[in-house]
Amino acid sequence: MTYDELIKRLDPTVYQNLKRSLELGKWPDGRKLTDEQRGICMEAIIYYEEHHQIPQEQRTGYLDRGEKTGTACDPSVSRTAGTGNAAGDSDQYFEVKP
Repeated sequence: MTYDELIKRLDPTVYQNLKRSLELGKWPDGRKLTDEQRGICMEAIIYYEEHHQIPQEQRTGYLDRGEKTGTACDPSVSRTAGTGNAAGDSDQYFEVKP
């Protein structure tokens, strides 16, 4: 069975258990997730959410930027160097395109 087939057949309950384990850092029986297990869980969760077309705002890692979009609080915006204005003048920020 390939990884793709495994994700397609993954039971929603198993997905929820993986997601919960990742959130808590431990398995349902209390054993701690190793770094390798954490990476595998995260990859499986992200792949499951993409394959099953989970709405973006319900996906793992989603950040609702709301009113912060396009402001200094938005990670896609960087502060220009050397402005020296700690108050946050809006002219000192520019949008970073990925």
